[in-house]
Amino acid sequence: MFVSKNNFYISPEEYLEGERVSPIKHEYRRGHVYAMTGAKKPHIVISVNLASLLNNHLRESSCLVLSSDIKVRLEEANCYYYPDVAVTCDERDTSTTEDFILYPSLVVEVLSPSTAAFDRGDKFVDYQTASSLQEYVLITQSEIKIECFRLNAEGNWVSQTYRQGDELELMSIDFRCPIAQVYQKVPGIIL
Repeated sequence: MFVSKNNFYISPEEYLEGERVSPIKHEYRRGHVYAMTGAKKPHIVISVNLASLLNNHLRESSCLVLSSDIKVRLEEANCYYYPDVAVTCDERDTSTTEDFILYPSLVVEVLSPSTAAFDRGDKFVDYQTASSLQEYVLITQSEIKIECFRLNAEGNWVSQTYRQGDELELMSIDFRCPIAQVYQKVPGIIL
């Protein structure tokens, strides 16, 4: 979540150096750094639920399921973002100790009122520069609604919306589950 923006340019190297010692997380977009605020309980519960489900599903594979503490580096867009959940199956990410990944196949953002427009717009455009990305997922925390954007065989992003009673499908990792499992124990959501 963005709360402040500096007014001067810093390099990606300066950003990474500062981020390694900062007590709070910041995202980086084209030379500008944005402080992130803490998430509310529904946001955290949804993220943990989905990360747990994905990790169980992929436990016998070489893929990594990563939480909001890992950055995704988008070289072409000159950005570093902290998605709520990311999956990478690329050996270049799974065999390194870097504090960021370069080749996500799946990125998940849990929408907050203050970030929803950015997550749907400019951030999605930035993520599309990652040639490895196959699915971009937006999860609404105030109602049961998950939007999945998939890259099809023609190279176009197509969307599918899942609602209460649906089975969520993430084709990039051959995953399916009832949508209710993603929203289990989320305050304010009636399943």
